[in-house]
Amino acid sequence: MLFLTLAYTLALAMVCLVRLNDLPDIGVYFGDKIFHFLAYVLLTILWFGTWNYHFGLKTNKSIVYALVFALIFGIIIEVLQDVLTDYRTLDVHDIFANSLGSLLASIALWFKHALQVKNS
Repeated sequence: MLFLTLAYTLALAMVCLVRLNDLPDIGVYFGDKIFHFLAYVLLTILWFGTWNYHFGLKTNKSIVYALVFALIFGIIIEVLQDVLTDYRTLDVHDIFANSLGSLLASIALWFKHALQVKNS
């Protein structure tokens, strides 16, 4: 799990920091925001699993750690896009989409855990 999580995190950082030329237009008005949202849903879920299963943290602590990591990671990546590249800029809407994806994933994980505890 740890290897998969680290590989995905590194791949996400690379995709966000390298120049992507000639990407096909998917015809969706907010297509890149949907990508950001879904990418951070997955990032949060992967880090939750890593904290919870690999490091053995309790579920609620794992959810909080995954959320905080994803939020900070998303902000750092946006700042790096502005500072390190001349072809990307910091976009507050991207930060919002990233954060919303992480928050939704965290809420879903929390509800899943709460239902499991209730049904036990």
